[in-house]
Amino acid sequence: MARIDQFLVYAAKTEASDLHLAVGAPPLVRVHGQLIKMKHPSLTFQENSDMIFEIMNEEQRRILTDHKDIDFSYEIPGIGRFRANAFLQRKGVDIAFRIIPNRVPTLKDLGFPPTVEKLTHYPNGIILVTGPAGCGKSTTQAALIDHINKIRKEHIITIEDPIEFVHQNANCLVNQREVGRDTKSFARALKSALREDPDIILVGEMRDLETISLAITAAETGHLVIGTLHTISAAKTVDRVIDIFPGTQKTQIAIMVSESLRGIVSQQLIRTRDGAGRVAATEIMIADRAISNLIRDAKTYQIPNAMQMGREKGMVLMDEALLKLFQQNKIAYESAHEASENPDEFRKLCEMVASK
Repeated sequence: MARIDQFLVYAAKTEASDLHLAVGAPPLVRVHGQLIKMKHPSLTFQENSDMIFEIMNEEQRRILTDHKDIDFSYEIPGIGRFRANAFLQRKGVDIAFRIIPNRVPTLKDLGFPPTVEKLTHYPNGIILVTGPAGCGKSTTQAALIDHINKIRKEHIITIEDPIEFVHQNANCLVNQREVGRDTKSFARALKSALREDPDIILVGEMRDLETISLAITAAETGHLVIGTLHTISAAKTVDRVIDIFPGTQKTQIAIMVSESLRGIVSQQLIRTRDGAGRVAATEIMIADRAISNLIRDAKTYQIPNAMQMGREKGMVLMDEALLKLFQQNKIAYESAHEASENPDEFRKLCEMVASK
């Protein structure tokens, strides 16, 4: 048993989302969004370095030394898997762990309506899961893949950095590739995937022009692609995808996106009113004909209005999701207002609802 395991076991048992081991501070766990110090002396330079290097192989130590940071996964049998990022800072080597549940939650567990489940039935196209860091995008992606694995009989390839949830073959054949260990980059793995007879491709992060371009191409050529972006709304996600391309390509890319996009799930985690946890606020956009036309015609600023008109299809704007959570007494008004897309409009919306 590695020395670091004691802290990871504690983090898992306390249902923490993250563990931080930093030189000059006691170990800290993040519980319901807040960092809490463990009852342990501050970690020394040598103690932290020894614990971190103990769980890394020679190649990982070399990468950390050369690049000053590294992502990797770590597992304690019977306890769980952990996504790790080790990095150099002024005082020494620190590490942050994200705790990954043993079981892949279902879409129902996560509170998604049937609208999101229906996205997994498309034979091709692209589904985007978006939101800020730590909002649960990887968990939502895993739930989508898990559902596909149960209802379809096809080949799934995931490209992740690092692998978080492990999927066993159910009705599908699932191959999971980790960037840095099994492939050099997302883009390289995507190029390779197109020659590996996939039906569904999960891209852990669409972070650059080449990866986004390849993902769109894969969607256009008959594959169902599930990807993530660090954007905070459906409209801004579409803008981000198109704007990363040079000006001369934007019109053609807008047409391609309008034809291949199936839906966008944008999410945030909001502290509950009682402070005992966090709850997801989710925006859902279904790329119906009206929205596809807006994307093609470079009128993405009208997408929120189209989503309001598409409520009967299961579309939900972020501010509407926040309002519902506030009305259900799950989150405080201040938290909802702070997380809203349009704070002034959200305040007016709350006032209008209260006056009825």
